[in-house]
Amino acid sequence: MKKAAHSKLARQIALCALASAIGFATKPAIADEGGVSFWVPGFFGSLAATPQVPGFSLANVFYYNQVSAGGNVAFAKQVPVGNINVNFNGNLNANVHGSAEPLYLAIPGYTFATPVLGGQANISLGVPYGRIESSVDATIAGNLGLGGPGFTVGRSLTQTATGFGDLLPMASLRWNFGVNNFMTYLTGNLTTGVYHSSSIANLGIGHNAIDGGGAYTYFDPKTGREFSATLGFTYNFENTNTNYQNGIDMHLDLGASQFLTKQWQVGLVGYWYQQLSCDSGSGDRVGCFESRVAGIGPQIGYVFPISREWQGYLNLKGYGEFAAQNRPDGWNAWLTFAITPAAPGEAPPSATRRMVTK
Repeated sequence: MKKAAHSKLARQIALCALASAIGFATKPAIADEGGVSFWVPGFFGSLAATPQVPGFSLANVFYYNQVSAGGNVAFAKQVPVGNINVNFNGNLNANVHGSAEPLYLAIPGYTFATPVLGGQANISLGVPYGRIESSVDATIAGNLGLGGPGFTVGRSLTQTATGFGDLLPMASLRWNFGVNNFMTYLTGNLTTGVYHSSSIANLGIGHNAIDGGGAYTYFDPKTGREFSATLGFTYNFENTNTNYQNGIDMHLDLGASQFLTKQWQVGLVGYWYQQLSCDSGSGDRVGCFESRVAGIGPQIGYVFPISREWQGYLNLKGYGEFAAQNRPDGWNAWLTFAITPAAPGEAPPSATRRMVTK
């Protein structure tokens, strides 16, 4: 009976934990073009590969961050704004700052009860909305091209953007083998959000992207311990507004937690993001500009009943960033409230019968 109860706990929490780990590509447009990537490090976390409860779900994610960077990123952000159309050689004394205040992401999803390729299929759509602010304070001294005229430019600029971000569809498959769980996913970016190539603050990233990868989760229901790792790669299409194409990105998201009770979960989360190939395109004025960043922080989760057929999940996690290159770094926090079907074994018998007959 104890093992069965823990198995129900795993099913009950899995979808909620996944919802809390999902991030989104809407952030201060700041590595890649202007220092921004499609993938938000920390997109996945604990229990990323564990089975979910079949049915509809809705995750509500609130994301807040504060980031800053030095001269290389500051200059990269001003290239399209200032219409600089030649290569740059010189020195920069600059800073860039960005914040999400916060951003909201709605993630409706559906998990199928009928197996697909022997696994459990899920589809979801991320719909972001919010406000961001980005600022640049820079003094640039140098010359335009080889042997070009010298110049000194000072500029301070602050801009904001409010509205919808790019849509984020996702499909995944999960397989369970006792304490070992596996997942594969495919997602991407659809350029539907607020974006202006002449602005340093955008809710969209200005180009389409496709991202795929896989995850492994070790979860022992007897002890309540788990560890998850998700590895993925992003291919970025060219931004036709700026003729700039980001390189291929690699990202590793990590999560480890302990369930103290059936309701309380504590642990750590982390990530490593590394751009693998150079940026390119006729609009690239900053060279290869490969980016990197790492982050680590705590997490806490709480599961609670809403009704006989539905359960709720609250999760709070945060990351402190380090080892950044060609990309702003700082800290970010995520608060998630997810509503999912209750695991059948956790609902009263009458509610369980109604769910089975639907």
